[in-house]
Amino acid sequence: MKKTIEVVAAIIKKDGKIFATQRGYGEFKDGWEFPGGKIEPGESLEEALVREIREELDTVIEVGELLNTIEYDYPTFHLTMHCFLCIVVSGELVLREHEAARWLAKEQLRTVEWLPADLELIKKLEEI
Repeated sequence: MKKTIEVVAAIIKKDGKIFATQRGYGEFKDGWEFPGGKIEPGESLEEALVREIREELDTVIEVGELLNTIEYDYPTFHLTMHCFLCIVVSGELVLREHEAARWLAKEQLRTVEWLPADLELIKKLEEI
């Protein structure tokens, strides 16, 4: 049985655009994703997301509604990704771990190469 990795992801919206980041490391380097990461023991999903964005992007966010939970089978693991709508409270979205980032309007969402699990969410974002 594959191991399951449970993560949180931030769909950061501003002025009708969504913040996307490009991975700078690991198996999926160069793929585009929503920023976030793993949940530490004892953390709520929201607490994990606030911490991850502070660590990765030096930014404080406010976590809003849970938009979707994606279940996706990668070749070596199963991913459970809780995706929340978020807004920036303070900070400049400094890239500490990512190679690049873009603000994408809805019609630009497919102009980057999303990681497979994140692509599932793009379909949903195009509908809202």
